[in-house]
Amino acid sequence: MTTAQRLPDPYGSGGGANLADILERVLDKGIVIAGDIRINLLDIELLTIKLRLIVASVDKAKEMGIDWWETDPQLSSRAGRDELARENAELRAHVAELEGARGEVTAGAREPSQKSQKSEKEAQG
Repeated sequence: MTTAQRLPDPYGSGGGANLADILERVLDKGIVIAGDIRINLLDIELLTIKLRLIVASVDKAKEMGIDWWETDPQLSSRAGRDELARENAELRAHVAELEGARGEVTAGAREPSQKSQKSEKEAQG
């Protein structure tokens, strides 16, 4: 009697690296995929699409200097607070500027009347 030989399982633990190992390596080292798609018609460029894809862990991305998600108000609550604080400071400065200008206008309106009173007193005296 013969026994059938069993073929190696490509997804089993017996051969090579499994998906978790590959994913761990990719996230640890990072991988960059870049490509351009150009559509031309009679040597006239109609459309160009530039694709850049980086797959890495958050720690590796920060190490590479990529941290855009920390400053995007849609993705980070801290960025939203920072944005509101910046906008609030700008508005307060603008209000202070407007109040200062209003004070100058009010003071300027008072000055001529005071000057005219002085000139009347001088004319009388």
